[in-house]
Amino acid sequence: MRCEVCGRKINGKPITAIIESAKLTVCIACSKHGKICQEEPKPKLILQRLRPTPRQQRLQKPKPQASTVDTSQELVEDYPVKIRQAREILGLSHDELGKRINEKVSLLRKIETGKMTPDNRLASLLERTLKIKLIVLTKEEKVPPSKMSKSAGARHGLTMGDLVELDKKSKEDPTRRKSS
Repeated sequence: MRCEVCGRKINGKPITAIIESAKLTVCIACSKHGKICQEEPKPKLILQRLRPTPRQQRLQKPKPQASTVDTSQELVEDYPVKIRQAREILGLSHDELGKRINEKVSLLRKIETGKMTPDNRLASLLERTLKIKLIVLTKEEKVPPSKMSKSAGARHGLTMGDLVELDKKSKEDPTRRKSS
C-alpha cells in the first residue's frame, strides 16, 4: 500500500488522517500534516431502525406516480387564452392561483404564454379551480385506404414504380401528344 500524500510505500499499519478536510490513508511521516482519526467499528444495521416511525410516515411526501397519458383525450388548442381569461374573471393573480393549486407561479406564467403545455394532472386541476374545460375527447379520423397497385401489395405501401406511374398519370395524357 502507498501513501496518498507522498506516494511512498507504507511499512506497517497505514494511518488514516484528515488533511484539509479529506480523509486519506497516509504514512507516519505525512500523518503530522493532518489530524489522525481513529477507525470506529461500523454499527450493525437493525431492520427496525430502517423502517420509518408512524410520525415519519406522515411527514414523508407521497411518491410521485408515473403519469399515464390518456390517448383518448387532448388539450384544447387555445388553452393559454382560456386559462388567462378564466383567472382574470375570477379575479385571481398568478400568486393566488399558484397557492390554490400548489404550483409555482413561473410554471403558471409559462402555461399562460403557451411556452409550456400542462400535463393531464395539472390540466384537470386548472379545470376544477378555474371552472373551465381544457381536456376534450379526441376524434379519430377514419382515413380511407389508399388505392395501390396490385404489385405493391396492401402491407408494403407504395413502391418507386407506383410513384413513377402516378407521376406519369398526373403529367399528361399520352393520346393528346403532338407528333413532331
